[in-house]
Amino acid sequence: MSRNDSKYFSTTKKGEIPELKEELNSQYKDKRKDAVKKVIAAMTVGKDVSSLFTDVVNCMQTENLELKKLVYLYLINYAKSQPDLAILAVNTFVKDSQDPNPLIRALAVRTMGCIRVDKITEYLCDPLQRCLKDDDPYVRKTAAICVAKLYDINAELVEDRGFLESLKDLISDNNPMVVANAVAALAEIQDNSSKPIFELTTNTLTKLLTALNECTEWGQVFILDALSRYKAADAREAENIVERVTPRLQHANCAVVLSAVKMILQQMELITSPDVVRNLCKKMAPPLVTLLSAEPEIQYVALRNINLIVQRRPTILAHEIKVFFCKYNDPIYVKMEKLEIMIKLASDRNIDQVLLEFKEYATEVDVDFVRKAVRAIGRCAIKLERAAERCISVLLELIKIKVNYVVQEAIIVIKDIFRRYPNTYESIIATLCENLDTLDEPEAKASMIWIIGEYAERIDNADELLESFLESFPEEPAQVQLQLLTATVKLFLKKPTEGPQQMIQVVLNNATVETDNPDLRDRAYIYWRLLSTDPEAAKDVVLAEKPVITDDSNQLDPSLLDELLVNIATLSSVYHKPPDAFVTRTHSSAQKTEDGDYPEGSELGYSVSPGNPANGAASPPSSSYSMPASVAPASPPPGAPVPDLLGDLMGMDNSVVPLDQPATPARPALPIVLPASTGQGLQISAQLTKQDGQIFYSMLFENNTQVPLDGFMIQFNKNTFGLAAAGPLQVPQLQPGTSTSTLLPMVLFQNMSQGPPSSLLQVAVKNNQQPVWYFNDKFSFHVLFTEDGKMERSTFLETWRSLPDSNEVSKEFSDIVVGGVEVTLDLLASSNVFFIAKRKNANQDVFYFSASVPRGIPLLIELTTVVGNPGVKCAIKTPSPEMSAFFFEAIETLLRS
Repeated sequence: MSRNDSKYFSTTKKGEIPELKEELNSQYKDKRKDAVKKVIAAMTVGKDVSSLFTDVVNCMQTENLELKKLVYLYLINYAKSQPDLAILAVNTFVKDSQDPNPLIRALAVRTMGCIRVDKITEYLCDPLQRCLKDDDPYVRKTAAICVAKLYDINAELVEDRGFLESLKDLISDNNPMVVANAVAALAEIQDNSSKPIFELTTNTLTKLLTALNECTEWGQVFILDALSRYKAADAREAENIVERVTPRLQHANCAVVLSAVKMILQQMELITSPDVVRNLCKKMAPPLVTLLSAEPEIQYVALRNINLIVQRRPTILAHEIKVFFCKYNDPIYVKMEKLEIMIKLASDRNIDQVLLEFKEYATEVDVDFVRKAVRAIGRCAIKLERAAERCISVLLELIKIKVNYVVQEAIIVIKDIFRRYPNTYESIIATLCENLDTLDEPEAKASMIWIIGEYAERIDNADELLESFLESFPEEPAQVQLQLLTATVKLFLKKPTEGPQQMIQVVLNNATVETDNPDLRDRAYIYWRLLSTDPEAAKDVVLAEKPVITDDSNQLDPSLLDELLVNIATLSSVYHKPPDAFVTRTHSSAQKTEDGDYPEGSELGYSVSPGNPANGAASPPSSSYSMPASVAPASPPPGAPVPDLLGDLMGMDNSVVPLDQPATPARPALPIVLPASTGQGLQISAQLTKQDGQIFYSMLFENNTQVPLDGFMIQFNKNTFGLAAAGPLQVPQLQPGTSTSTLLPMVLFQNMSQGPPSSLLQVAVKNNQQPVWYFNDKFSFHVLFTEDGKMERSTFLETWRSLPDSNEVSKEFSDIVVGGVEVTLDLLASSNVFFIAKRKNANQDVFYFSASVPRGIPLLIELTTVVGNPGVKCAIKTPSPEMSAFFFEAIETLLRS
C-alpha cells in the first residue's frame, strides 16, 4: 500500500459492510481495488469483515499484482474461519500457479502453503510439485519453503508425494538462494521429525560450500548451521572445511560471523595440528572483537556467546582483555557480561590491569555493578593464587572508603578467600571487625559471623562481637541465625569459659523453643545432643577441616557447555540453557502465520503471558488448599520452666531430651519441575493429582534465595483437555530457607489446544521478586479417568464389537508382575479403572476393564497375564486410537505402583 492509502483507515460511515459489498462487486476495476484496500484496512484495525469472504474471493481473478496480493492476504487471515468458502479460491490458486509471471506463480504457492486448511492442502500438491521444478529460481526457492510448511500441516502427505526427495534434489540447484532455502526447509523438517531426514554427505558438503560464497547473508546462516552438524571424517577434511568457511568471519552481518565461529569451533575438535589450531584462534579474535563495536543489543548477544567460547578456547581472546573494559556509557547488562568475561580471561600476566579496572568500577554509582565488581576481585583472588595478596590489598583499600555496600560485599568475598587459602591472610581480621556496626545485609552479616566463629581463638573479644549479634537473634533472617548458632558452638568448643557457656544456652533456647524454622531447630537439636553426650565428638564434627573452595569462573557443566557451543548464535547461547529447557517442539501444536511468527496462545515454549494474578499482596490462605510444608513444634505453655540447657551441656544432667513429635504419614515426594539451579534459588515440585473426584495441581515451593518471595501467580498453556486453574494460586509469603505446599484446584475444557493429544502441561509461574519461570510437566492420564467409567458386561461387549478392529492397539510389558488379583483390582478401581470380567485362556488369565476420560470417551482394556509370573499384555480399544499411547502409559504406571 502506498503512502496515500491511509485514507482507507479513517472511514466512519454507517452500514459500512453493505457499502463495501457493493463496491467489491462493482464493474469498475479501480473501484474494486479501492474496496479491497478498505477491507484490508478494516481487517488490520481489528474489524470483522469475514462476511465479505465470497465478494473478496471474486476479486482474485485479476491481472493486477497489487490487488491479487491484497486478496491473498485476506484469504490467509480468514480461510481458517471459513474453510468451506476457502475452497472457492482453489481453482484460481491452481491457475495462478501456472501463470506466465513467476511472481504470481510464487505468490500462489506461498499463499496456499500459509492457508492451514486440510481441504486446500490436497489441492496444493500438484502445483507445488510443478513449482519445485520451475524454470525460475524465485519460484523454486519459494516452493522449497512451502514444503516445510506443508510438512507441518501433514507430514505423511509430504513423504508419500516424494516432496522430501525433490527438496534434497534442490541442494544440487545451480542457484545459491534455492540451495539455501532447501537447506532451511530440510533443517526445519528435521527439527520436527524424529526420523533422520537431512543427513549431510561428502557430496552434499561440496555443494553447500560452493553455494556459501554466493548466498545472501541469511542463506549463509542456514548453510553454516547445517555445516556445523557435519562430522568430518578426519583432521584433513576438517581443515579443508574450515579453510573454505574462514572468509565468512569477515562478513558484515554478525549472525554470519557467529555461525561461522560455531562451525569452526565444531571442526576444531577434530584438528590435531597445534599450529593450525593456533592460527584459527588468531583468525577468530578480530571478528569477535569487531562485534563489540556494534550497538548495545548486539554487543550483549556477542558477549553471551563469547562467554561460552572463552570457556572452551580461552586462548582466542587471551590477549584482547582490554576490549572488555567497561565504558562509562555501556548499559548495565553489557557491563555485567564484560565483567564475567574479564574474570574468565584474568591471568597472572594481566591481573594488575584487571584489578585497576575493578577498583575503578567499585567507585561507580550503580550499586549492582559496584557489588559485582567487588565480588569479581574476590573471584580473581580465588582463581589466581599468586595474585591473591594483591586482590586482598585492593579489597582493604575499598573497605577504607567506608561505603556501606562496598564494605559488606568485600567482607563476603574475603570470607571465601579465607576458605580458599586457610591460615594465610587472617592478619586482616582486625580491620574487618572495625566495620561490624555497618553490616545490615544478611549475607554480609553471615559472612562476618562465620569469620568470627572460625577464628574465635585469634580474636580476643570474639564473645563480645558475637554477643552484639545475639541481641537481635529472633528478628534475624534464617541465614544469619544458622550462622550465629554454628559460630556460637565453635566459640564454646574453642573457649569453654563462662561467657560462651551463657551464650550457648541463650542461642539453643532461642533456636529450639522460639523459632518456627525447621532447619534452625533441627541443627540446634543436633548440636545440643552432641555437646550433651560427647564434647570431643562435637569438636570432631563442628571443627572438622573444611574442603577448600575452588574457582567457579567456568561454572558450566562440560556436557552443557558442549550443547551450548553447538547452539552458538541462537537463543540457547544467550540464555545459557539447552533448547529443550525453554522450547517445546510439538508437531502441529504451534500454528505458524505466513511470516513464521507464532500466534497468541501458541505452545508455551514459544510464547506465554502470565495470568490469574493474585489480588493485592499474598497472604496466608484460609482454604484447605494450602498447607505449610513444615510446622513448628508447640511452644511451652506460658510460665513453664525453660530447661537448664547449660547444666545439660556440661554433663550434669543428660535427661533433658526433646520429645519426638507424633509421626505423620509421609507423602510421596513430588517430582521436581523447576530445579533451584534454573529458578535462581526457587525450586518447584509439582504433580497432577486427584482427591475425592476433584483434580488438583499439587505443588511444593522451596525458597533457597536470600529474600522473601511473594505474589505468586500461575498460568497453564493450552492443552489437550483444557486443564486450567480454577482460581488464583494460594501461596503465602515464602521466607528464605522455608518451603510451603499447596493444592491448586483445576478445571477442564477451559484452555483447549488443537492438534494431536499430549500429556504435557506447559506452565508459567511468577512472583513479585523474580521473572516468569516456564516448565513442562508430563502427567499420567489415569488422573483424568472419571468415576462414571464402569460399564455393564453387555454394554462392554456391545461397545467392543461396535468399534473397528483398527481401533485396537496392544502392547506388552515384559517385566511387570501381577502378584495378587484382588490387590491389583483394588488398585485399578481406586483410579477409576473398573473390573468387568475374567476368563481363562490356556494357562493365562484374561481380565477385562473399562474406564472413561472426560467428554465421555470410553476406554476398553484387556489384560492377559499369568498371575505371579513376569509379563503382561495390554490391549486397548477406544473411539480415539490416537490417545492409545497415553492410555498405555497410564495403565503401566498403575500396574507398576
